[in-house]
Amino acid sequence: MSTDNDIHEMIEQTADEVGPVWPLHSFVTANPLAGFEDRPFHEAVAAGERLFGGDGYPSADAFRRAWERGAIEPGVLESRLADHGYAPVPETHLDSMAASDGDDPAASDAERTATDRVDDLMTKWLAAFLDQGKAHWPMPNREQGFYVAVRTTARHDGDIPDSGRLADLPSDPAAAIENLLADHPESEWPAVFEHHLAALPGWTGLVKQRVADDGDWQSAYPITLTGYVAVRLAITDLVGAPMHPEEAATTAAPTAGDETATDDAVPLEEVWLSAWEASYREELVDAVTDASEATVAATDGGRPDAQFVFCIDTRSEVIRRHIESTGDYETHGYAGFFGIPMRYDDYDSEVAVDACPPILDAQHYIADRQAAGDTDVRATHDRWRNVADTATNIVDALKTNAATAFSFVETAGSGYGAALAARTLLPARVYDLLDTADERVPDDHEFCEPSVDHAADAATDLPAGLTLDEKVEYAATAFELMGWEQFARVVVFAGHASETTNNPFDSSLDCGACAGNPGGPSARVLATICNEEAVKAELRDRGFDVPDDTLFVAGEHNTTTDEVELFADDVPESHADDVAQLRADLETARSGAAAERAAEMGAEAGGARETERRAADWAETRPEWGLAGNAGFVIGPRALTEGFDLDGRAFLHSYDWSTDPDGDALEAIFAGPLVVTQWINTQYYFATVDTAVYGSGSKVTHNPVGNVGVYQGNGGDLMTGLPLQSLKAADDEPYHQPLRLSAVVHAPVERVTGILADHEKMTELLDNGWLSLTVVDPTQQHRAFHYEEGLEWTPASSGGDARPQAPNTPTVADD
Repeated sequence: MSTDNDIHEMIEQTADEVGPVWPLHSFVTANPLAGFEDRPFHEAVAAGERLFGGDGYPSADAFRRAWERGAIEPGVLESRLADHGYAPVPETHLDSMAASDGDDPAASDAERTATDRVDDLMTKWLAAFLDQGKAHWPMPNREQGFYVAVRTTARHDGDIPDSGRLADLPSDPAAAIENLLADHPESEWPAVFEHHLAALPGWTGLVKQRVADDGDWQSAYPITLTGYVAVRLAITDLVGAPMHPEEAATTAAPTAGDETATDDAVPLEEVWLSAWEASYREELVDAVTDASEATVAATDGGRPDAQFVFCIDTRSEVIRRHIESTGDYETHGYAGFFGIPMRYDDYDSEVAVDACPPILDAQHYIADRQAAGDTDVRATHDRWRNVADTATNIVDALKTNAATAFSFVETAGSGYGAALAARTLLPARVYDLLDTADERVPDDHEFCEPSVDHAADAATDLPAGLTLDEKVEYAATAFELMGWEQFARVVVFAGHASETTNNPFDSSLDCGACAGNPGGPSARVLATICNEEAVKAELRDRGFDVPDDTLFVAGEHNTTTDEVELFADDVPESHADDVAQLRADLETARSGAAAERAAEMGAEAGGARETERRAADWAETRPEWGLAGNAGFVIGPRALTEGFDLDGRAFLHSYDWSTDPDGDALEAIFAGPLVVTQWINTQYYFATVDTAVYGSGSKVTHNPVGNVGVYQGNGGDLMTGLPLQSLKAADDEPYHQPLRLSAVVHAPVERVTGILADHEKMTELLDNGWLSLTVVDPTQQHRAFHYEEGLEWTPASSGGDARPQAPNTPTVADD
C-alpha cells in the first residue's frame, strides 16, 4: 500500500513533464517541453505530441518557404540528408512532409466527450480558486486550500453528477487518491497521474509555478498538485470518464521519410530544421570570425563620449546601432536585471515584485524612498495619482454593481462612446493627450530614489538594501562580465519596458531578465550604487579605474516607440551639457530605429509616429514584434558585431576573454543569460510551430481570466504561450523563423570546454540538440569550432561534414 509520501512523490515526478506557466502579470517565456530537456530534441517532440497533441516541427509549408527564399543552403541540406541516409531530393521530401501534416490520431468520441466534461468542470473551479483579485465575489473557503475548498463548496454545483459525494471524500487528498484508484494496480498510477496532469497543461503549469514560487497568493490560498489531482480524479469518477484511458486503437503515422532513412532515430523534419539553422549560423559565424581577425589590428580609439549598457534583448540591437551612428558612443550588452537579484517595491505599486530571472531567487529587498528636498514634487504626484485612483475605483464600482450598472451606462454612455471612438479612430492623438498629461505629472523617479543602503532592522523577509561589500561586488561583476577597462564621462544603464494598450500579454514584452517587469528600476539601483564614492574607491582597488568625472545615469528603453528616457533629473552642472547632448542624440537614434521597426511591421511610413499610434491603439493586435525573429546569441566584444545589421535577431552579451583569465565571467554568462535566452528561444519556437497548443491562438478571441491567464473563447485550458499576432504577419504568413538558438562565443575553445565539463545541465542541452554552440577562438588563428557532442568539437565548415576531434584538443584542418 502506498504511503502519502509515495503518492506525493509520484505526482511530483510526473508533473515534471509539464512546463511551468507564470501568471499574466509576470508572464515569463519558457520552454513548454522543459520537462523533456534530458532527452534528444526529436524524442521530446514526440513526447509532446503524445501528451499534449502538439506539433513540434515547422510545417512543410514553412520549410518550403525557407527553401524557396534561399534561407536553407542547398549544400548544407544535401550534406545533412546524406549523413542520415536520406536521398538528396528536396522537392520529394517537401511533398512527403506536406502529405503527413495534419495527421492527428484521437480518442473515441465518447471518451473525448466525458474527458471534455471533466476539463470543463475543473476549469471552472480552478479559475474561481486561483483568481488573483479580479473576482468581485471570490470563492468561499479558499484560505483552507484548493482540495478542501472544492470538497466543501462544489457539492452545490449542479453540473457535477451526485456532487454531494464530494463531501464524503477523506480530508486528506492523498487518502482520497488511494481510495479512488483502489481498482487500479499501483504500477498504473504514474500513467494515471500523467494523463490527468497533461489533460490541462496550462492549469497544471500554473499550479506548479505557484507552488514553486510560494508567494503571497500561495500563502493566502494554498494549492498542491496532490490536491489538484485528487479533485480531478473525484470529478472524473462522478462524471464516469476513464481514469486510465486505454491506448487509442489508431497508432501515430510514421514521420515523413522515416521509411527511407538508414538512421530511423532522426526524423526528416529534424534534418531539414538543422540544415536551416546551420545556414543561418554559418553567416553569423563568418561575420564574427572576420571581425575577430580585424580587431587584432584595431587601435584604441580613446575614451568615448558616453557608454550605454543595454539588456542583451534582441530589440536592443536595433537601438544600439542607431545610437552608435549618432556620435562617439560605445554600447554594451548585459542581462537586463543588471546582475542584482532583488525584490523591488515601487513607490506607486501595491506589491513588491521579484525583478530577476526566474532561475534566481531574490536576495535583497529594495524600496523607493523620497529624496531629500522633493516634498512639493511628491505632493503633486500624489494629488494626481489619488484623483486618478479614485475615479477608477468609482467607475469600476458603478459598472460592476448590479444596482447601478444600467444607470451608469445611461449617464456615461455618450462619454464612454466618444472615448472609445477616439481610441479607435485617433489613437495617435490619444497618445499625445496621454503624453501631455504624463509630462504634467511628475514621475516617481523625479522625487524618489532606491533605498540601496543596508538596514539591519527592516521588517522584511529579505535583507533590506545592500552592504558596501555587496554593492562593490555587483558593480565589479558587471564590469568583469563585460570586460571593461575604461569609463566615459557618462555611463548609462538602460533597462527596457514596452508600452501597449489592452494587451493581456503585455508583460511578455517587458524585460524577461526582470521576470516580465520593466527594467528601469534595476538600472536605477546599479547607477545609484556606482555613483557612491565609497563604491568607486573600492572598484579602483580592484583594478577598475573609474575616473572622478564619471557619472552613472539610469534610463529605460521603450521597446515599442524606441524612446530612451534618462532618469537624470538632478544632473551636476559639470555634466549638464553632456546629458543634454545625449538626450538630443537619443532622439535622433529613436527616429531611425522607429522607422526601421515600423517598416518591419508593414507600415509604409510613419516611423516614430507609427510606433506611438500602435502603443496607444486599444485595438492594435501587434504593438511591437517583441523578440520575434530571435535566432542567435553572440557573447563577445561589441567590435565583433558593430559593423553589421543583425536585423534584431541576435542577443548580444558583452564579454572580453582577455580580461577573464580564469573563465569565471564566461561561466556566469553560460549559467545565467545563456539559459534564459534558450528559454525565450524555445518559447518562440514552439509557439510558432503550433500556436494552438504551445501558444495562445489569436488575440481576437482571447478571454482573460482571474489575472492569471487567458482562455480561447469562454473556457478551457489556460493558454501557455505567445499569441499568433506576436509570431506571424498574417494567419498564413510567419514572421518568426522557428530556429533553435545558435550561440557564438568569442573565447578560447579549451576554456569553453572546461566550463561545459562543470555544467552538466548546459552540456545536456547541447548534447540533446536544444541549442547549438560555436566558438570563435582568438588564440587559434581566429578559427571557428562547432560543438558536436560529448565535449567534442569540429572545425566549422560549410555543410558541417568535418569529423569530431578529441575534447580540449581542437585541431585545424588544412584548407
